[in-house]
Amino acid sequence: MQNDEPVQVAILDDYQGVALQSADWSPLKGDAEITVFRDHLTDSAALVERLKPFDVLCVMRERTPLTRELLEQLPNLKLIASTGFRNASIDLAAANQRSITVCNTGYSAHGAIEMTWALILAMLRNVPAEFASVQRGQWQTSIGGDLQGKIIGLVGLGNIGARIAQIAHAFGMNVLAWSQNLTHESAEKQGALLVSKEELFTAADIVTVHLVLSPRTTGIVGAAEFGLMKPTAYFVNTSRGPLVDENALIHALESRAIAGAALDVYEIEPLPASHPYRSLERLLVTPHIGFVTEETYKIFYRDTVENIAAWLKGTPVRVSAPQE
Repeated sequence: MQNDEPVQVAILDDYQGVALQSADWSPLKGDAEITVFRDHLTDSAALVERLKPFDVLCVMRERTPLTRELLEQLPNLKLIASTGFRNASIDLAAANQRSITVCNTGYSAHGAIEMTWALILAMLRNVPAEFASVQRGQWQTSIGGDLQGKIIGLVGLGNIGARIAQIAHAFGMNVLAWSQNLTHESAEKQGALLVSKEELFTAADIVTVHLVLSPRTTGIVGAAEFGLMKPTAYFVNTSRGPLVDENALIHALESRAIAGAALDVYEIEPLPASHPYRSLERLLVTPHIGFVTEETYKIFYRDTVENIAAWLKGTPVRVSAPQE
């Protein structure tokens, strides 16, 4: 791509202010003028006004949705440089119709896998509450639970789910798994027993979700599933918020139908200040930090720079595939 003036590049939602330090952006020097935004805009009109001048948007996962309505109001936009393998909040059809190239980056799943276990262990051992109690001058206010001998139910046994299963075995747990396309042979390779969805939610002491968000998986965990769980069981979601019916989970927690839950993902992000998740008892919440590690950010922004540089030269970039 030939330009007399530097292309205007916006880096959106750089919450931690580390985008420019996470990669070497010098290959774009002279060809691109980069603007970094650390805040997150939810007002659509304000967002349009902010983004109108830019030729390139660098977006972090699902932080700012790029809807058809938004894209149609950005006449200068030519490239969306997204992080990760897929970004369900980008309307790829609308981008394609407007000849906007959408590219992606590499990804490391280690952070999400480790975060899942961090939440499980923190929840079972009451780590947040015990930490707070020590700060208040108290000592040993609750009793935790072991993982040894417990049943973990994996809703999804793909790349991440399979790694969760491996670690579960190291803790001495029994592993059940279910997804719409999972076979007995695939489950056995990961040391898991394929069961029905109903059996999994009924038997598991911990249910954790590891699915790609798509029309057929949206709301795949709802009132019926929570109604099957034991009152001593826990629920974990570090995958995508819309996989779970939020109202159903809130009801399950408020009615004490389940022992507790831990979440890192939500239907609306950032989580609204008045959302019930911010005040519910027996709910551990973190602000979608499963993928937020130095190592993953380095991959994201390194590949973003390479994609923009390639696009400027007219050479191939990592083009995003359509969502399921």
